[in-house]
Amino acid sequence: MDRPRKLIYLDNAATTSVRPEVLEAMLPYFSESYGNPSSLYTLAQESRKAVDESREKVARVLGCRSSEVIFTSGGTESDNTAIRGAAMALAPTGNHIITTAIEHHAVLHACHFLETLGYQITYLPVDQDGLVDLKELEEAITDRTTVVSMMLANNEIGSILPVAEASRLVKAQARKMGRTIVFHTDAVQGAGYLDLNVRNLGEDMLSLSSHKFHGPKGSGVLFVRRGTPFTPQQVGGGQERQHRAGTENVPGIVGTALALELAEGERAWLCQHTQALRDRLIHGIQERVERTYLNGHPSWRLPNNVNFCFESVEGEPVLIGLDFAGVAASSGSACTAASLEPSHVLVAIGRTAELAQSSLRLTLGRDSAGEDIDYVLDVLPGLVSMLRGLPSLSRSSV
Repeated sequence: MDRPRKLIYLDNAATTSVRPEVLEAMLPYFSESYGNPSSLYTLAQESRKAVDESREKVARVLGCRSSEVIFTSGGTESDNTAIRGAAMALAPTGNHIITTAIEHHAVLHACHFLETLGYQITYLPVDQDGLVDLKELEEAITDRTTVVSMMLANNEIGSILPVAEASRLVKAQARKMGRTIVFHTDAVQGAGYLDLNVRNLGEDMLSLSSHKFHGPKGSGVLFVRRGTPFTPQQVGGGQERQHRAGTENVPGIVGTALALELAEGERAWLCQHTQALRDRLIHGIQERVERTYLNGHPSWRLPNNVNFCFESVEGEPVLIGLDFAGVAASSGSACTAASLEPSHVLVAIGRTAELAQSSLRLTLGRDSAGEDIDYVLDVLPGLVSMLRGLPSLSRSSV
């Protein structure tokens, strides 16, 4: 099959394009409506109104009060702020944090930082499908536990974790012990695909990143339930109700809120659309490429996520070959693309370091089409077969 005239973009878990209507809504706040929302004159109040209306939009999607919505610079800041903010606020009552072995590095590195300050971290293992045993979570909770952080869905393998059940368990244990344990969820990959209503999920904090759901990069959301112990991590002015100092990114906030509203509105359609393509892609690869391993739960996974390991092939040449053929894909998290280490997620589910280096992640989106799947299924098997026939060249020898 000839190289496609357009780019086939299958890396929607890494980032998405800004929707035209989102960009259009943002543009005035770069130019004629450029006032600082903290000022009192009319021009500034145009920006203040836009921020307030955006907060209401996000609150409607999350099922929370608008006062519980904090705008941030993205998922990493939201994760860092949630974990460090809650842990520091509850430091007088304990220094134990529980998370999972497959969290995004924004969570894991925040925990590593807290370890240097004397905090104790429990990293819950996962099974071969990337799921957490809730019995192990229950047994990990101690009279020094202050924070539990569990992602809604994994960014690499797509497995959906039992967050609602976990939050209920944690709250029940906290009540039994007569203490406060804050439950945080990194829901960055869930927007547009999973229910984000915090009343259903039951968490105290939830993180989102705008560029994962066709909003602008550099913008995000942190939900903080009213009454949750919290120490601000960015100080200065009194913005965001004293939770996050700094002049508001008005265009980013406007774009984030509209993108989230649109994503939630078309969630049912998008899930149906991408899941059909996902299943075609998974079955096609399994049928046409030998010695392949599907990563993540076979069905309890994000509708748009496909992740495979290919025996006797390194992932990087596969990505280069696909790119040459006009297909954009990844081997895992974009945040660790330059790392020479195997994916911590794939190692956690039991893949060997060698097999983990062969991973390919294909993530679909609203613009993905059936002909894209046909093209990938035509190109990928021959590419893998060709690479298996070449002499191995390890990274260490380069």
